[in-house]
Amino acid sequence: MAVENDIVLIYFEDQPLVFARIEEILPDVKPNWYHVKLLMLQVPLQVVTWILRDVYINGDEFTMDGKKMRLELVKSPESKKHATIKKPISSPKYKDSKSKVSKVISLVDLKKR
Repeated sequence: MAVENDIVLIYFEDQPLVFARIEEILPDVKPNWYHVKLLMLQVPLQVVTWILRDVYINGDEFTMDGKKMRLELVKSPESKKHATIKKPISSPKYKDSKSKVSKVISLVDLKKR
């Protein structure tokens, strides 16, 4: 089941339409129904709240105004092991191809300022 902060692909009439992030899932007064707050990942950003059954959040097809809709959970594709960046052992300086000494600047440290 998709949960808060998951990315879903919304299908409209069996065609992929837009990606959305699930912001919040709150229970409705009716059992097995939920208020699903979605951040539509488009320009401009838009937030909508749909009232959906639990099975619809799980990917079952439903209709809105007589049009077929479906949510599909987006999973990150499997990737090869990421290459790790090795830090210099003794000095934050290195020589480039022209033999000039250059200093490595940490972007993390800059962000903290």
